[in-house]
Amino acid sequence: MSGTVKKIADVTFKAGKTIDWEGMAKLLVTDEARKEFANLRRAFDDVNSQLQTKFSQEPEPINWEYYRKGIGSRLVDMYKEAYESIEIPKFVDTVTPQYKPKFDALLVELKEAEQRSLKESERLEKEIADVQELKKKLSTMTAEEYFEKHPELKKKFDDEIRNDYWGY
Repeated sequence: MSGTVKKIADVTFKAGKTIDWEGMAKLLVTDEARKEFANLRRAFDDVNSQLQTKFSQEPEPINWEYYRKGIGSRLVDMYKEAYESIEIPKFVDTVTPQYKPKFDALLVELKEAEQRSLKESERLEKEIADVQELKKKLSTMTAEEYFEKHPELKKKFDDEIRNDYWGY
């Protein structure tokens, strides 16, 4: 097999070792995402395994003398000449230059989304804590205490009373 395929298999094997699968798995939130991630990892491992075994091995050399004895030298020489004239084209990677900028842009977008998500999560956790606190105090809270925490509602009610608007 050509040296190029062997090099690709080696690079893929090394890339598989540098992927932080556990780190990425920790970032997943839903069960569906974890399931899809497991499928991706299994597919990657399968392809990597095939590259390491099936495609990275050099083919066994042909024993032309063995065939000459059984078939005849003229036919074997014709096959040998045809076999040796075969040129396996070298792999030219045209895909990576196309996807690399898109992938890098997606990584930047992912980091931004992660930051927005963390900020929103922080805001929601604070809001949940406020609602839980309000729930505990609601039965004993006075209107003044409630309006201290929500001055916009006090202003709205004061405006409605001043304007003689009672909701009907």
